[in-house]
Amino acid sequence: MNLGLEGRVCVVTGGTRGIGAATARMLSQEGARVLRVARHGGDLELDVTAADAGERVLQACPEPPWALVNNAGMSKARSLEDLTDADWQEQWELHVMAPMRLMRALAPAMADRGGGRVVNVSSSSGRRPSARLDAAYSVTKAAELSLSRVFADAFAARGVLVNAVTPGAVDGELWNAEGGLADQIAARTGSTRDEVLAATRASPPLGRMGTDDEVAAVIAFLCSERASNVTGAAWAVDGGSVPVP
Repeated sequence: MNLGLEGRVCVVTGGTRGIGAATARMLSQEGARVLRVARHGGDLELDVTAADAGERVLQACPEPPWALVNNAGMSKARSLEDLTDADWQEQWELHVMAPMRLMRALAPAMADRGGGRVVNVSSSSGRRPSARLDAAYSVTKAAELSLSRVFADAFAARGVLVNAVTPGAVDGELWNAEGGLADQIAARTGSTRDEVLAATRASPPLGRMGTDDEVAAVIAFLCSERASNVTGAAWAVDGGSVPVP
C-alpha cells in the first residue's frame, strides 16, 4: 500500500530509540524526509520540554511539515507514596506541555500548507492506570489523550488530522534493559525480573508483549494519506490488554 508520504517532512520526537526509532525508519522507508528529535543523537538535538521547543522544531524543518509524531516520553515503576511534586511536574511537562507546544507551533503551519497529520503516542495506562507503573505516568498519559482530542477538534476543518495511539507493554529496551521496568518492578514486589517479564508477556489476550515495529506500523498509517477519515481517535495497540473502547 502506498501511504502517500514520498518527499514529505515528518517530525518524530524521541526518534532515536524504541517506538520512535522504528517509526522514523518506517516513515523513511515510505520516502518521507524524517526529522528525528532527541536529546542525544537525533537530527535535531533538543529537550522537548523546553519552552521554545515547538518553534525550534519548526525552524529546523526544511519546509512546513506534513506529520508530527509526539513520541518522547518516559516511565518508571514507583509507588504513589514515593512520588514527589517534582516527579509529577516532570511527567506533566514531558507528556502534556511538550506535545501541546509542538502541536501549537506545527499544526497551524500544517494547516496553512493544506493539511497534515499529528499522532500522539500515549499509553494503555492512559486508558486504565497501571498499578505497576507510577501514577504520574498514567495520569499524564490520560491527559495527553484529552489534549489530542482538543487539537483534533480545533484543526479538523483545516485538514490537520490529530490522533493518538495507546501502546501496551513493548518487548524492548524500556522493559528489558538492565535497570529497566522489569528490574524496577521486581525490586518493588520481591519477584525476579524473569518472573515479571513472564507475567507481563502472558497478561494480554494475545499472550505476548508487542513490538516497536507493531506500534510504528499503526503510527505510520495514521501519518499517511490513507488515514484521511480518521481524526480524534485513540487507537489501542496493546494486544487487547485494556477491555474498553
